[in-house]
Amino acid sequence: MLFVKVDELKPGMRLGKPIYNKNGVLLYDRDTKLTMQAIYGIKNFGLMGLYILEPAEPVPPMTEEDINFERFQTMAVFSIREDLELLASGKKDKGLDWLCSLVIKNYAGINHKINFVQSLRSSEDFVYKHSINVAILTAIIAGRMSMPPARINSLVKAALLHDCGGVKVKGVTDADENDEIKGLVKINTYEILRNNNDLDEGIYRMIQHMQELYTRGDDSKVSDVAKADVNAAILLVADAYDRMTAMKSYAEPTSEVRALRELLANPEVYDPVVVQALINGINVLYPGVCVELTDHVRGLVIIENPMDIFKPWVLSFHDNQLYDLSSPSACDGLELVDIMKTMDNRIKLDRELLKEYQTLK
Repeated sequence: MLFVKVDELKPGMRLGKPIYNKNGVLLYDRDTKLTMQAIYGIKNFGLMGLYILEPAEPVPPMTEEDINFERFQTMAVFSIREDLELLASGKKDKGLDWLCSLVIKNYAGINHKINFVQSLRSSEDFVYKHSINVAILTAIIAGRMSMPPARINSLVKAALLHDCGGVKVKGVTDADENDEIKGLVKINTYEILRNNNDLDEGIYRMIQHMQELYTRGDDSKVSDVAKADVNAAILLVADAYDRMTAMKSYAEPTSEVRALRELLANPEVYDPVVVQALINGINVLYPGVCVELTDHVRGLVIIENPMDIFKPWVLSFHDNQLYDLSSPSACDGLELVDIMKTMDNRIKLDRELLKEYQTLK
């Protein structure tokens, strides 16, 4: 699969990912051959480019849940863009409560892990895609922590609004590396929220505490209120995980494994209980995932380890041996380094080999 810029699209190229309109209606499915008319239409969508299948490449498998997830993301980005731009101009939003309830309905009550798939974002749509993803992750975490519906609703609405000030800031994609931009987003967010007379004071405080945690410097003191606020802790973890793993035009994304390890390695910043709730809600190292081990050994996850996701049972491609990474005596010194990814940042799967192993077993 290749990433092709919009200006370089040519008739006959096959789509690697579907394209939806703002209502979630499928416009072009995967494996669709582009026509010149389609290319002209796609250029009006404001996309940077598309993932294109190579000439002999088969269509990668996607579950119905994965397809629905991508459709929801697309539809939600159109919705949040309109609402945040209205709020930034001092007007009332049109559908923020509706979007909030939809996120909760789809992701707060699920009793299984989901594949959290990132899509490519640019400086034009960074704020909107980030806000939606943080809201989805917040709903998953809050649901896993068995929080009451009213609290989940406040959290998800806070997630949708937590970076609304970015609408007014140029270069918002550089906020993680630039304290000045980060500070501008924070100031503009507070200004927009203070001008929103319909906003619940509790939601404002959640965002304020989360922003205090996010924008603090190495030498600054975080208030005891922010430290003790589990709501802010949830927003911070969701925000950090999305920023790390996001597909950006200017930088390589951090893998899910490395992102989770970083969150767990900093318990003084990221609440370990909240991080564990995130781990319990998303698929990372599950059967069929291709991984890289130490000494450049590659393998296939056969059995997930619910006690420690970084130490599953792995079938090595090198010697066809099964290793229990949780057992020092059985894993022969091998450790999991990272997940293998496809061009479009999807976790590389080998379901056929997994089926073959399970049949032989």
